[in-house]
Amino acid sequence: MKQLLIFALFFSLSLHLFSQESQNDEVPIIYRIKIQQNIGSHTWLHLRNGLHEARQLNAAAVILHMNTYGGAVVEADSMSTAIMNFPLPIYVFIDNNAISAGALISIATDSIFMRSSGLMGAATAVMGGTGTAADEKIQAAMRGMMRRTAESHGKTYRVDEHGDTISVWRRDPTVAEAMVDKRIVIPGFADSTKLLVLTASEAMQLGFADGIAESLHELITEHLGFENYVLITYTPTLYDRIRGFLMSGVIQAFLIMLIIGGIWFELQSPGVGFPSFVSVTAAILYFTPLYLTGYAENWEILIFVLGLILIAFEIFVFPGFGVTGILGIVAVFIGLLLALIGNVNFNFEGVPAVDMFRAFMTVLSGMIMSVIFVVFMSSRIGRPGLFRRVALGSDQEGFVSVSLEPATMVGQMGVAATVLRPSGKVSIDGELYDAVSVKGFVEKGDEVEVRKYENFQLYVTPLNPLKGTLE
Repeated sequence: MKQLLIFALFFSLSLHLFSQESQNDEVPIIYRIKIQQNIGSHTWLHLRNGLHEARQLNAAAVILHMNTYGGAVVEADSMSTAIMNFPLPIYVFIDNNAISAGALISIATDSIFMRSSGLMGAATAVMGGTGTAADEKIQAAMRGMMRRTAESHGKTYRVDEHGDTISVWRRDPTVAEAMVDKRIVIPGFADSTKLLVLTASEAMQLGFADGIAESLHELITEHLGFENYVLITYTPTLYDRIRGFLMSGVIQAFLIMLIIGGIWFELQSPGVGFPSFVSVTAAILYFTPLYLTGYAENWEILIFVLGLILIAFEIFVFPGFGVTGILGIVAVFIGLLLALIGNVNFNFEGVPAVDMFRAFMTVLSGMIMSVIFVVFMSSRIGRPGLFRRVALGSDQEGFVSVSLEPATMVGQMGVAATVLRPSGKVSIDGELYDAVSVKGFVEKGDEVEVRKYENFQLYVTPLNPLKGTLE
């Protein structure tokens, strides 16, 4: 019995020592996320997903392999915030360029390493598509982001030439701000006529770079100290690519154009048809990626849906275009706008002005595009070519949409073939026409007079307004 007990103790000790040795021999994981294109919704999604996967794999370190000329400020700010709040160490390897938004993201990392030919800086905000500098409000926000990100790394202590211990910023906020504002002078590096752009050696002198490496392997082995390692690179899925594509500002503006355009064309005709299908589909493509990434909240989508319901009431219940329709359009606009802004229950504290400006300009651009779209489509519908079949022609059997000579029908008398609420059908000389009542509802069988012809429809008034529904 005593021998059996000694054997059990010896076996347990051996097993414990073996497990410790196996853990010590485990090869560390280095997780790489490539940022080698313009900063945008797709790069933000890739970073977020990559950081999540790196944490699940318990990676020893995350390396951002960067070569970018910049991109969207909103996504760059989100990316830098995620980097600063990540529990694992994150390093950046600037493999040639970290310009503009790339500089902001780089400064957020724990350590910056550059290829000897690398560049970092020139982070002034510009208007998308024009290349001209943004207004002072946007520039001030960008300067604040750069300064805040540099300050987040805190201070360190060193001994000066007099032997005194002084505290200095690990990354000087003034240097970061000089990348945005050319008025800030960094002696020996940038005067008041140019933005600050640092080479690798200059970044080392100013304390912004922690080392120079010519390859990722050199960085990992010589600077990070991992002789043996497993390199895992984040690979975006097809779903990630589609979601990133739908969240780009240009596509969002295009979807808004389809949403507003579809609603407009549905307002011009009774019933639910193809414009409604286009509008609803565009709304789903607009809100779904925003909801899945946490931008759009339930109540913001509900505001948009409420707007659609009010517009539907305007179409089917209330005559003309009044308060209900206006409230519906306002609710739709607010829903589209707030879905792009990362607020919490109308609390905009901490939301950068750049985010609000970008969201407003996206929605405004979409609405301007929708006006152009409506004008173009209205001029093409019914003409020979692609849009000929969108409108009914005058040779259709049964119902006739418009007369070949509609102007001659103004002043003629007819009878309401259906209830006009306010749209419906009227019978004139035995023919049926689409018509809209311009003064209240018209009951079936009431006599009407044609007052005008617009938008392929007759506009009529009841001969006996007392029999119609009051406005």
